[in-house]
Amino acid sequence: MRRIGFHIALMAGAALMLAGCGFADVRSPLPEFLRAKAPEPPPLEPPPDIKRLLKEKLDAVFTAASQPTQVRVSEPRPNLRGPGWTACVKAEVVSVTGKPLGTQTYRVEISGGVIADRQKVEPEDTCSTENYEPI
Repeated sequence: MRRIGFHIALMAGAALMLAGCGFADVRSPLPEFLRAKAPEPPPLEPPPDIKRLLKEKLDAVFTAASQPTQVRVSEPRPNLRGPGWTACVKAEVVSVTGKPLGTQTYRVEISGGVIADRQKVEPEDTCSTENYEPI
């Protein structure tokens, strides 16, 4: 009988010790020297040459059928949603039928020196307050 009680106590002690491992993360209420170290953020890559990128790959933002003219770009800013950089790009475009659509603005994400994504600007975006330079 003592042997069974000993094994139960041993198993309960081991379970309590293992359960305590999950509580020592970065946001734990334990003293700092007992907590796990916070992971280092990845280093910020150097700002891209957005004008050169757009000259080489304008079709990554605007389709060739839209015949973009008066292309302007803002300064690249660090991406707040992930690694890389973002910039705003404006251009005068036409529809497939050749009818002028006016100025279209896109937010582009640059990662690893290439344009990774583009999205049409929403009214709440900050692209309306940016300063633009022609490419």
